[in-house]
Amino acid sequence: MKPRLLCPGPTPAPEETLLELARPVTFHRSAQFRAVVKEVTEDLGKVFGTKQPVMTITASGTGAMEAATSNLLVPGGKAICLISGRWGERWRGLCKAFGVTAIEITVPYGEAVPPSALEKALAEHPDATVVFSTLSETATGVVNDIQGYAAITRNRPQVLVVDGISGLGVMPCPMDEWGVDVVVTGSQKALMLPPGLAFIALSEKAWKVVEANYALPNPPRTFYFDLRKYRDNLKGNDTPFTPANTLVKALRLSLKRLLEEGLENCYRRHARMAAAARAAAQGLGMELLAKTPSNGLTVFKVPAGVDGQAILGVLEKEHGIRIAGGQDVLKGKILRLAHMGYIDFFEVLAAVSALELALPKFGHAVTPGEAVAACQKAYTATA
Repeated sequence: MKPRLLCPGPTPAPEETLLELARPVTFHRSAQFRAVVKEVTEDLGKVFGTKQPVMTITASGTGAMEAATSNLLVPGGKAICLISGRWGERWRGLCKAFGVTAIEITVPYGEAVPPSALEKALAEHPDATVVFSTLSETATGVVNDIQGYAAITRNRPQVLVVDGISGLGVMPCPMDEWGVDVVVTGSQKALMLPPGLAFIALSEKAWKVVEANYALPNPPRTFYFDLRKYRDNLKGNDTPFTPANTLVKALRLSLKRLLEEGLENCYRRHARMAAAARAAAQGLGMELLAKTPSNGLTVFKVPAGVDGQAILGVLEKEHGIRIAGGQDVLKGKILRLAHMGYIDFFEVLAAVSALELALPKFGHAVTPGEAVAACQKAYTATA
């Protein structure tokens, strides 16, 4: 049975990327590798939509989130956390870890934080210096209005930080054009690489905050994640610490594939797959969790009385389809079907077909072919 990975991270990687990872390990302090770093950094800038340097860190996406928190804030500082799911909650957890007061703007799972809520929070807490947000909330499938947030913060002193880990490369989030100050992402989502690399870019406004923090009597307590080191080494196309150089070399190929397709075409492809997956919900007799759904994944509510974890087992064991379930309070209550990066429409169609076959085993009636037909129809309609 052929396994098919349709989880919202890690996602599949192209064959040429995986073959690059099979090559012998090379020395990272060499002119050859510095040329790769230069090329990758330039291509990352195109994906981020910024002229600022995009720094590559050997870490998971959370490493870049921690770097943003530890460099932009000092103990005793205050930040506004826009929380629409588990990854918004991670910003809150990072604030707690670094002694930062987190002002929580929380909405129920499945909803997005409206820009008006940010405007109200800034009026009530003008001393907050950072706003943490999430482009695509991977836990719930919600997309937040980053452009709306940026319109509020771009002419204010507050720095807008965006977790773009499951959204960048899937949907537009042009950093410079929108006025976003910091964007972080990871390698294992739309960038079509195994886990292991994190990326972060800062605006000039954000860099001024970082420099001011390090000039304080009690500067940020960080060493590995001191972003000044990454920025300064990048001027020579180098890294401050040993990089995951095999991953960086493989990333070069995935980025080329993405940019050769063209970002607008890439966004359109993801939108078509998302529309198709959402259209399948009615035929499956399932509801969508997200009121403003992301184009990177579709989240279905598990029918009442059905064990969502058991569905995952049947999908994988009987059909080779691996999708994700819910986390924490959503465990067993939702199914998360990814359609980002190297995942294509026919894999989404296969997952929908597998759900049609699996759900009746749990007493949930499904008309064979109805969801598949709806999926195909929606995909065709968006051509």
